Parts: sequence; C-alpha cells; structure tokens
Amino acid sequence: MKMNHVGIMVGNMNKAVEFYTKALGLEVVMNNTKVTEERETAIGRMCIAVFGEGFKGFNIAHLLTNDGIGFELFEMKERQERHDVDFSRIGIFHFCLQTDDFHGVIKRTEEFGGKVRMDIMRYHPEDDNNKAQMVYLEDPFGNLFELYSHTYEETYAADYE
Repeated sequence: MKMNHVGIMVGNMNKAVEFYTKALGLEVVMNNTKVTEERETAIGRMCIAVFGEGFKGFNIAHLLTNDGIGFELFEMKERQERHDVDFSRIGIFHFCLQTDDFHGVIKRTEEFGGKVRMDIMRYHPEDDNNKAQMVYLEDPFGNLFELYSHTYEETYAADYE
C-alpha cells in the first residue's frame, strides 16, 4: 500500500495555494479550478455522490510533495466556517510532513498565516545520537499538521528494538 494523496478543506484557495507552496514547498500540479454541480461528467457525478445534492460547487487545486504524494485543496462555495478540532470524534485530525528545513518551515508557516501549536519536541531526548524533532502546526484555516525533521521509521522503530 502506498499513500496517494490527501484532501483538505480551506477557506480561501488563493491564500491556501500561497501557503502550501511558499511556506511548505509543495508544487502546483493543477492550479485553482472551479467544479460545478452537474451530472454530465464522471467527476460531476462523483462530486454529487461525495458531497450530496446541492453542494453548490467548489474550487480545487492539486499540489504535490517532493516525494510525489498528492495534496488536494478544496474551497467549498458554502460551508466556509472554520471548524474546531474535536478530539473526542473519530476521524482524521492531522497529517504529517517531513523536511530537511525544519526551522525554516516553522518560520514560513507563521509568515504565511499559520500557527505553531506547541514547543518543538524531541522524541528521544535521552539519545544524544537521535536529534529527531517534531512540532504540531496549523495552516491559516485551522488544519492541524505535524512536522518531522526525520522519517516516520526513525521515530518509532527505536521504540520497538
């Protein structure tokens, strides 16, 4: 199994594309495109099946991480209020990105309207050879994401050896 893409809701497509490209370094594959409610195309029928009748259309942009994972941004014509993360509910509550420019990404996240949600943490502070760092951040629309300075395997494999 491989990860193909992730899709998130945003409140302003232009601001979102700017944030995800300039702050986080993702690449635009297909820029802001309008999708309307219609039944003539496969995409139109799929959107009605997913979003329901009367979804009023949305804007979508397709971005790409440097390791080839797709990143879809959705800006709905309606339903623009920012959600509060409810950790008691089942569902996805964050995604995680990995970078060699850990502190630069944190700085750019704030410069482009995001937030730092916690102090930078090391998973294994007792291990002077493992300098792996992580932090939770937030995009300008309240979507949580985690940032790693290292691979997923480097984080957790050490816990099970």
